[in-house]
Amino acid sequence: MLSRFDRYLLSQLLMLFGFFSLVLVAVYWVNRAVTLFDRLIGDGQTALVFLELTALTLPNVIRLVLPVAAFAASAYVTNRLSTESELVVMQATGFSAFRLARPVLAFGLIVAAMMAVLVNVLVPASRVALDVRQAAISENVTARFLRDGVFQFPADGVTFYIREITETGELRDIFLSDARSSTSRTSYTAKRALLARSPSGPKLVLFEGMAQTLTLDDLRLAVTRFENFTYDLGAVLSPTALGLRDEASLSTAALLRAGPEEQALTRKSRALLLYEGHYRIAQPFLATAAALIGFSSLMVGAFSRFGLWKQLLGGALGLVLVQMVANSTETLAVRDERLWPLVWAAPLVGAGLSLVLLWLSQRPHGLFRRRRPA
Repeated sequence: MLSRFDRYLLSQLLMLFGFFSLVLVAVYWVNRAVTLFDRLIGDGQTALVFLELTALTLPNVIRLVLPVAAFAASAYVTNRLSTESELVVMQATGFSAFRLARPVLAFGLIVAAMMAVLVNVLVPASRVALDVRQAAISENVTARFLRDGVFQFPADGVTFYIREITETGELRDIFLSDARSSTSRTSYTAKRALLARSPSGPKLVLFEGMAQTLTLDDLRLAVTRFENFTYDLGAVLSPTALGLRDEASLSTAALLRAGPEEQALTRKSRALLLYEGHYRIAQPFLATAAALIGFSSLMVGAFSRFGLWKQLLGGALGLVLVQMVANSTETLAVRDERLWPLVWAAPLVGAGLSLVLLWLSQRPHGLFRRRRPA
């Protein structure tokens, strides 16, 4: 059961957490939205499509900012309580630093529960919906490039020309030059063609044509005549449109299974899929560690009329250290599937750092001794 002070401190933490989360999400979202807006409007999409895609990216944005918001809320509330001597009063009644950290721990676990829902449910679902919507947009963009009598350049190194488009949608007299490869150049000509849809993206089906491939090393020309040939237009406009799925769109259960089906679907190693699955379980506790670091760092150090900026800087460095541990363990774990337990290293380092700081804050002598204000 939480005492009245615990409920008071917890309410303050949650209120400031909501404020910092809103501010950070807005800043991050605006930064991402500007780039997305330019690209979509340049492709001729409407503002409604822009709003739809930005809404689908919000769960991932929120996931990124929650640990930082938890740290900021914890540090801000602790600094304010220290400045107003509320922490001094509670310590005078016999509350130790570990006892004062109890509502902060409860706050960190609440944020961890929010993150668990995000990383295991909302983010994968939003990524699936985002992939489907982007595939539909890609097909629409492809259709816009089908204009007769005009040379089109849908991608770097690709030239496309259609002499005529009939009322039934048939393309007449096609020329397509693909110079994306650094070793060869291929030109396709066909009397007629059709645009077809497929699960991996739009396809251009050419009939009664010829392919001429020039090898750049020895300047040899190979000519192939065909009755029908399929060219992947989706890959031209979006190199990732290969029918593959990103591991972020898979469910946590599928990642933890990481069988041959999941590896073939993503073309990623079993080690990486296992790391991603277990990281989704461990990642929420990074927010708990961030909240505890924000509180414990401000409990250490001497009183100063200039504020607790040194402690705040130390807490920020501690947060950076935890993130460095997370990045280092990811590098190791994706190389060997047996090293997936390393996903817990960063949360444990954060919790250990908080415990050390809380222990140091109670030392009566030494480097971290507190001086009473005059």
